[in-house]
Amino acid sequence: MTNDFVSIQSADVMLVIGSNTTESHPVIGSFIKERKERGGKLIVCDPRQIEMSKHADIAIQQRSGTDIALLNGMMHVIIQEGLYNAQFVAERVENFDALKELVAQYTPEKVSEITGVPASLIIEAARLYAKGPNSAIFYTMGITQHICGTSNVRSIANLALICGMFGRPGTGVNPLRGQNNVQGACDMGCVPTWVPGYQRHHVPEVQAKVREIWGHELPMSPGKTVVRMTDAAEAGQIKALYIIGENPMVSDPNTNHVRRALHNLDFLVVQDIFLTETAQLADVVFPAACWVEKDGTFTNTCRAVQRVRKVVQAPGEAKPDWQILTLLAQHCGTNWTYQSAEEIFQEICRFVPSYHGITYAKLDNAPIHWPCPTEDHPGTPILHTTKFPRASGKAKVVPCEWQKPHEWPDQEFPYLGITGRILYHYHSGSMTRRSAPKDFIPELFIEISPEDATQLQVTPTSMIKVTSRRGSIEGKVKITERVPKQAIFIPFHFSEAPANALTASQIDPVSETPAYKINAVKIEKIS
Repeated sequence: MTNDFVSIQSADVMLVIGSNTTESHPVIGSFIKERKERGGKLIVCDPRQIEMSKHADIAIQQRSGTDIALLNGMMHVIIQEGLYNAQFVAERVENFDALKELVAQYTPEKVSEITGVPASLIIEAARLYAKGPNSAIFYTMGITQHICGTSNVRSIANLALICGMFGRPGTGVNPLRGQNNVQGACDMGCVPTWVPGYQRHHVPEVQAKVREIWGHELPMSPGKTVVRMTDAAEAGQIKALYIIGENPMVSDPNTNHVRRALHNLDFLVVQDIFLTETAQLADVVFPAACWVEKDGTFTNTCRAVQRVRKVVQAPGEAKPDWQILTLLAQHCGTNWTYQSAEEIFQEICRFVPSYHGITYAKLDNAPIHWPCPTEDHPGTPILHTTKFPRASGKAKVVPCEWQKPHEWPDQEFPYLGITGRILYHYHSGSMTRRSAPKDFIPELFIEISPEDATQLQVTPTSMIKVTSRRGSIEGKVKITERVPKQAIFIPFHFSEAPANALTASQIDPVSETPAYKINAVKIEKIS
């Protein structure tokens, strides 16, 4: 997030797009609703009628996979009506003319045909966002999990840039991270082309820093993303995998493909707090301690680094992840001698520029937002207040054309299947299905519109089979107005009926994020 949570209190307009916030991020959802009740305006854009839509001043229900067209249509209106921030664009933005030329083609009428959204609603939303005066955008995986996910994000940034919605409270582009320490994991280099701190692995200065601190050489070629590793495992190109805190047998796309890949390995190690569906396939399982059983830091979605402290003893032989990795490294012949999480954090701060000024002593007082370059620096709750992190100091807008999704409903598979989260379960259900929430939603349900339910002759007690080009699952019908006609919604938390048996291994070519949100499916009633 470019802004912190407190900043939400200053937002005059909040645009939520591709985010079922109250179910996937209920705390942030409560902040947004609180601001709405105190006078803020709310625009919600989602293919489903989510709970947040009920609070919206403008509720837009675009077809899944048409976000770029919708955003380009809003920018068309803003530029045509002179609502963009001309001074901000002149001083802090590059490539505006190219964007202006592209979005000129996206008239509200044309965008309405693509998205299914009335042209008048597109115009109304564009005017409200642009006039702010302080407007903030919030998005999640409804934006990123497409083959055009990178372009979706760029289009959001384009909209915020031309309206000058950066560098102030109540503004910004705010992606809501999907898990409690995803931001921290990315900060630590858990992506194949970066080392910790978003430093490119092949840069000579970075290579020299690695030699200085760790005494080793980095390979010049990048590693593989999760989807690429799965492909390589099925092809026999990867012989062993070490999976930590992840359950790809439920959470990764194309479950049958994942199963074949894991079975094709010579050796699989899983490190987790429970014996997950993936751990059950492992040759070796390392029992890990959960968050309340260890010391360390988490970095949340708004870049706030926070201390966590051990409260209870881990059960059995479970150990903190860093201890397991240290012991394993020592058995492999290294001289790792880490004695505490704080010692490791000090090494992190030495290597990562944005963490340089953070210490446990400072974190004892309050969380600190990176970048925090020196120990006397207070941290940075709001980014880009005066310039952007490019050589010119300016941001560059990148015009993005809308493209059709990788597959679309057709005569054989006439329904659009959308996957996502629900409030009572989290991700693969490894924790929530072992605790009280399991009693609220004990089994898979499949949302279907009343019109489609009538056509299929199904009731709330009916079971249906959903089939895509990858696989099939069965679940109980839930008839609701939340989904449009010819579309269904499937939660992905249930391993006995994994929604990801339906999803494709198609990915965004830039980020290599899987395209979970678009699946052509057919439906059969089960007698």
